[in-house]
Amino acid sequence: MTAPPVAAATGAPEVERPPAPGGPVVAAPRRRRALRAVRNSWQLYLLVAPAVVFFLIFNYVPMYGAQIAFRDFIASDGIWGSRWVGLEHFERFFDSYYFWRLLRNTLILSLYQLALFPLPIILALSLNEVKNHLFKRFAQTLTYAPHFVSLVVVVGMLFAFLDPRLGLVNHLIELVGLAPIQFMQDPGWFRHLYVWSGVWQSLGWSTIIYLAALSGVNPELHQAAQVDGANRLQRIRHVNIPAIMPTVVILFILDFGSFMAVGFEKALLMNNSLNAEASDIIQTFVYETGLLEGQYSYAAAVGLFDSVINILLLVGVNQLARRFSENSLW
Repeated sequence: MTAPPVAAATGAPEVERPPAPGGPVVAAPRRRRALRAVRNSWQLYLLVAPAVVFFLIFNYVPMYGAQIAFRDFIASDGIWGSRWVGLEHFERFFDSYYFWRLLRNTLILSLYQLALFPLPIILALSLNEVKNHLFKRFAQTLTYAPHFVSLVVVVGMLFAFLDPRLGLVNHLIELVGLAPIQFMQDPGWFRHLYVWSGVWQSLGWSTIIYLAALSGVNPELHQAAQVDGANRLQRIRHVNIPAIMPTVVILFILDFGSFMAVGFEKALLMNNSLNAEASDIIQTFVYETGLLEGQYSYAAAVGLFDSVINILLLVGVNQLARRFSENSLW
């Protein structure tokens, strides 16, 4: 008679052993383990369910309509009733005379904004070193406040302050004996005004995440660096910056994911016939072509081209981050 297993005799749970070499391979009960995991953590799944449903309804289900970029869409015929034209709208956009202008303006604005990516990091590092709590709170409030100003109001302020006849800036320019400048009508000024007004509006708000990351730095690291004779700049370089680097990498990847998605609302508000040479970007073109002119399929093709470029850039930068650092989105 075969002796009972030790686990059965002692009442301990039986340990699952791997199959012997050469024996039959038993498939793992993945479905059972998945159901057990859901049952054990159902509160967490319930918590994340609204966000999942939101993204499914508003981000994934609308992808069904992206096929109109490959059709000659007529609203009365519906999506499936419209004629399939393949890449005709894409070829029309690539062959158009304004393709290179739209692409150039979008890329220049995106690169200009990306070049200023370190500014919130510098501000966060500076505020973190301020010892006067009253001044620190005042500086934080002063830099955060513009974030809550409406974008329409910001553009209205630009027009008011930069008006060639009544604007405060041009009055100051005239006081030093110079001629007034047509800031809002000059294409050469558009990119500077667009980017730096955005910096003014979002700089303080963007520092919040970096300040939160800096608050988690172990004070013992600074104490050890001081014992070793490190000054303040050296402690910032060798303690603070490495501590926030994972956050910097993740936010940089996310910024690159929207590289081509320049905020069209602000460009549309600042756009006029005189500065169109610099203010026409892909997003404003999609708005004007699709909603104003009713060329839905053509506008969808242009927007899809823009989205594909963003996806490729996001994946590429994420792969580079995985290769050269330990931080990435996936």
